[in-house]
Amino acid sequence: MDEVNDPDLTIKAVGHQWYWSYEYSDFSDISFDSYMIPTNDLTPGQFRLLEVDNRVILPMGATTRTIITADDVLHSWAVPSLGVKMDAIPGRLNQTSFMISHSGLYYGQCSEICGANHSFMPIVLEALPMTTFMNWSLTTLS
Repeated sequence: MDEVNDPDLTIKAVGHQWYWSYEYSDFSDISFDSYMIPTNDLTPGQFRLLEVDNRVILPMGATTRTIITADDVLHSWAVPSLGVKMDAIPGRLNQTSFMISHSGLYYGQCSEICGANHSFMPIVLEALPMTTFMNWSLTTLS
């Protein structure tokens, strides 16, 4: 997808050894860290090595710009089912845009070998209808 000058939503993803943090630029008070859920804490139906404690919630049908960087070493923010992969480089802001057309969960992982726990940096995006997304954002802000 080409660069989008006026996206519906902008989020920032920051890679750390060994988790991701997220900021919703359009909502000044929404930011969180996202860690992999350890195998011992999984509930039936959850995927080992892919589930996180805090999912990135996005509205479906909206153009989302993701600004990607890293805090420490090289990382790569990748969600294969959306055709998205962008390097996260300390001191540099990369960006990519995408639109999710169906509600559901989209799984990804860090795709740059970044150290001993590289394989424990999953990414989970949850796409919701716009009204549900707006309700989530209002609930999160309050």
